[in-house]
Amino acid sequence: MPRATRLLAVMLAAAVALPALGQDPTSPTPAPSTQPSSPARGTRPATPPKEAPVTDPSLGASRSPRPAAPSTEPGISREIWGEVNGRQVYLFTLRNKNGMTVKACEYGTIITEVLVPDRDGTLADVALGRGSLAEYLDSNPYFGCTAGRVANRIAGGKFSIDGQTYQVTTNNGPNHLHGGAKGFDKVVWKGEAKMSPVGPSVTFKYTSPSGEEGYPGTLNATVTYTLTADDELKVDMSANADAKTPVNLAHHSYWNLAGHDSGTILEHLLMIPASRYTPVDATLIPTGELASVAGTPFDFREAKPIGKDIGALPATATDPGGYDVNFVLDPQSTEGRLWRCARLKDPKSGRVMEVFSNQPGIQFYSGNFLDGIKGKDGATYEKFDGLCLETQAFPDSVNRQGVEGWPNVILEPKQIYRHRMVHKFTAE
Repeated sequence: MPRATRLLAVMLAAAVALPALGQDPTSPTPAPSTQPSSPARGTRPATPPKEAPVTDPSLGASRSPRPAAPSTEPGISREIWGEVNGRQVYLFTLRNKNGMTVKACEYGTIITEVLVPDRDGTLADVALGRGSLAEYLDSNPYFGCTAGRVANRIAGGKFSIDGQTYQVTTNNGPNHLHGGAKGFDKVVWKGEAKMSPVGPSVTFKYTSPSGEEGYPGTLNATVTYTLTADDELKVDMSANADAKTPVNLAHHSYWNLAGHDSGTILEHLLMIPASRYTPVDATLIPTGELASVAGTPFDFREAKPIGKDIGALPATATDPGGYDVNFVLDPQSTEGRLWRCARLKDPKSGRVMEVFSNQPGIQFYSGNFLDGIKGKDGATYEKFDGLCLETQAFPDSVNRQGVEGWPNVILEPKQIYRHRMVHKFTAE
């Protein structure tokens, strides 16, 4: 067995410690792994470079770009944003001392806005989204949400646990996608905000009853967003259940570092430290192969413009073309820290977003299905106007349990699922 394969198998089988809530991803910690009692779940840490935080920008107006202002005190605010079935839905605003701002609502835990400074300190909203709760209720291609109970696809909407077959909702052709017709992105969570030791934070909780969308077991899910003084947006997802059930939560923001309303992301530079990927069939279900990226359009081991090779992925009768693929992150010897999963840069503004996580895979989606969707601030989102970088277990892993190289996604009673994701923003 090649050394890299042996190391991957060891890491997939080992429980990896997670940083405590709000701790820098470079710092080791004794916190539990994504699924501590199930050593088959892959978890990967990485060491982010030490970069000085931006110190001058602050909260601006509602459109992008926004001029910089003097630094401010970190803070949290809450407002009523609307109603869903007679229940009030709150919108939370988190702001750090640099003026970086994150807004998130109780519906789907959707992040509706992320204000980030460029190299000149000018703020822009880099997260695609809709303009109101009513618009999200009308239609939302998973902007900014938590996808679950199982993110990505399950082939045929079927899986088996201990010999019993379960049928979940098929909402993406013949397959199950992002939790079904009414996944975690379409329910109202309960939000509570507080000042954590490292910055403003909001925690959302939701209980998914047994049988929801066809899943077994009652699942208690928690999602926490924390904004640090170092311009990091931390996403902590956890869950426990009273029966065996598959769990694979993912954060689904669409990013455009030039500004959500600035047009294409094809000039963004992307690096993903992955030597392998999971090829898919015509319905975007993995074939089971862990294939090399060498010599393919999927080779992002060195940073390159997203548009450089995208022409090699043309549209078909069922696929609009572009990237929508899971990468198998390379093993990284990082002594208990989070894995480095991706680095994204907009050359024009100088904004950089690095992604770290404890998950074995990352889905890169280039916004292929954006087709004139009405966005906030009068924007209209077309194909390739935003991209997603979703850390996760591999798609359809529930149907490849026990297969070498594939992560375990079955959560057992008394176990705790943990998924940490860190977005670190800088400018250069």
